[in-house]
Amino acid sequence: MKIPVAKIIEHKDTTHGDIRIDNYHWLRGKEKPEVISYLEEENAYTETMTKHTKDLQKKLYDEMVGRIKETDLSVPVKDGAYYYYSRTEEGKNYSIYCRKKGSLDAEEEIMLDGNKLAEGKEYFSLGGFEVSENENLLAYSVDYNGSEQYDVYVKNLETGEILSDKIEKTGGAVVWANDNKTFFYNTLDEARRPYRLFRHELGNLEDELIYEEKDDAYFLYPFKTKSEDFICMYLGSKVTTEYRILDADKPKDKFEIFAPRKQDEEYSIEHHGDHFYVLTNSNALNFKLMKTPVGKTARSNWQEVLPHNEKVLLSNIEAFKDHLVIYGRKNGFKNIQIINLDNQQSHEVEFPEPVYTYWGADNPDFNTNLVRFTYSSPVTPRTVYDYDMDIKKFMLKKEYEVLGGYNKEDYITERTFATAKDGTKVPISIAYKKGLKKNGKNPCYMRGYGSYGASSDPYFSSVRISLLDRGFVFAIPHIRGGSEMGRQWYEDGKYLKKKNTFTDFIACAEHLIAEKYTSTESLCISGGSAGGLLMGAVMNMRPDLINTVVAEVPFVDVINTMLDESIPLTVVEYEEWGNPNNKEYYDYMKSYSPYDNVEAKDYPNILITAGLNDPRVQYWEPAKWAAKLRTLKTDNNILLLKTNMGAGHGGASGRYEALKELAFEYAFVIDNVGDSVKD
Repeated sequence: MKIPVAKIIEHKDTTHGDIRIDNYHWLRGKEKPEVISYLEEENAYTETMTKHTKDLQKKLYDEMVGRIKETDLSVPVKDGAYYYYSRTEEGKNYSIYCRKKGSLDAEEEIMLDGNKLAEGKEYFSLGGFEVSENENLLAYSVDYNGSEQYDVYVKNLETGEILSDKIEKTGGAVVWANDNKTFFYNTLDEARRPYRLFRHELGNLEDELIYEEKDDAYFLYPFKTKSEDFICMYLGSKVTTEYRILDADKPKDKFEIFAPRKQDEEYSIEHHGDHFYVLTNSNALNFKLMKTPVGKTARSNWQEVLPHNEKVLLSNIEAFKDHLVIYGRKNGFKNIQIINLDNQQSHEVEFPEPVYTYWGADNPDFNTNLVRFTYSSPVTPRTVYDYDMDIKKFMLKKEYEVLGGYNKEDYITERTFATAKDGTKVPISIAYKKGLKKNGKNPCYMRGYGSYGASSDPYFSSVRISLLDRGFVFAIPHIRGGSEMGRQWYEDGKYLKKKNTFTDFIACAEHLIAEKYTSTESLCISGGSAGGLLMGAVMNMRPDLINTVVAEVPFVDVINTMLDESIPLTVVEYEEWGNPNNKEYYDYMKSYSPYDNVEAKDYPNILITAGLNDPRVQYWEPAKWAAKLRTLKTDNNILLLKTNMGAGHGGASGRYEALKELAFEYAFVIDNVGDSVKD
């Protein structure tokens, strides 16, 4: 099939007197028929060029589905008079949300069936899901196209009736006051930034605007404290936060500022009885824990509970009647510290494996001595535990079953360290099947991110077994730009130090090759969104190091996007990448921006994905990048652009459709990393 060629229409930018020519600027504007035509032409080309992998795609998809317990149940959570849970049914894409009153033996009440809500829709995503204080009403929000604009609905759980209180195009967050008739929600500005808070009273046609955040760098989200005593308004940029609080029993009162924002100072709050606990990074890079009386929340009243520790990052806190749970990071892994509030004694939770991660769970019961979380490692499936904070004991609630005869003892997970160009030791989490020989011939799938302080934790995924069983090494490099090794790890991978993220990743790839886990001919690298930026930068810097690149919804047109304040997230992102209106940042961004640094040279095999309705990375970034690569690359390697015409940043919404997308990606990878692993 003829390779698609995008037409060239010169578009000139002269910021800072620097002339940049963008020949594919015209691809902005999905309302233009010629844009849709080009994307469809690329999709048709992708379909044709991967036709020979159809059988492999089907085999991979069947394997992935075959490992899932399709009809399954989450661990019920007791909240008030009910046990809440979700369940899935074989052949259905979406979860069904249920509850039982008083006992798990009681009759099931279906609150929402995602499959029914999604009927006739190409895309479906559930946003907010909040039950009123009297447990009779459910407020929920739905996105039907991937744009991350949500419509809010209210359901009477006693009668099943959907009330007339529909609110369109919100930010998705919904929070009930304690009067069972008032809730708060946020809305988006033209750049899709959550910036306004409204109060809605059931039955009223006019909602009251409570607050508007005028600083374009700040997002607004409402939430309720675990104690259910306060409704909080979070206002935050990438580096600065502020909270405003309201008595949940008095929804018509005014929100009061907890502590005014101070540039570059972040804090978070948790209510406990007569006090608030506060995590703050004021003179504490890794955060410290403070305490202040209710009604006296000014910084001058904060008293230190836990001092700053250069080796331990404090991430979040959760209050129980007799305990305080502090979630954080230590030695590159997530940790949990428990403080007994009666005697002030503390201990750390001891996890069973050397490489692991966990996720916090829903813990609505304030009076319990049990904290629930989900544990995982690269070889251990998701496992839900209740942890007794008094006797330091794990209580297994559920290990999610992996069908198809999976045995964790057949696989190995380990951690190794690469040396970055500045001498920094960069950890890498690795998994592979027992019996693998480190002979430099193994295919390797290496996935990275490294931005926003988001850590790439070593968790289990049953779909990866399809790679491990074919002799792949699966590697996660914990590069700077994340927070694996503490807040400084993040600071050293942003702004004018962003290139550390890319060179760290390259060092990790070189380490895996030097240690004979893999070879250049057998190395695939993968990343999405800001991880797609990583893919583009690494590909420009060291195309000789890689066989295959998968870049999912990649943020690659850095300069043009960051200069356009009309694009969602641009202004907010200044505190991550810098503001290119400042020439120092402009020059630095230009030096690594994947789109601006495409050259006439050989590149690896490349698969690029996009979402037409993506509000985070606009579809035209990957489209323009693919078009420019086609024009300049000097190799005969395959380059594909695949645009999901009915989804956004996260790709297909249904679980089966998402697995089909992943099977397509894995088939592309297997097809290109060597004959030794092809089916």
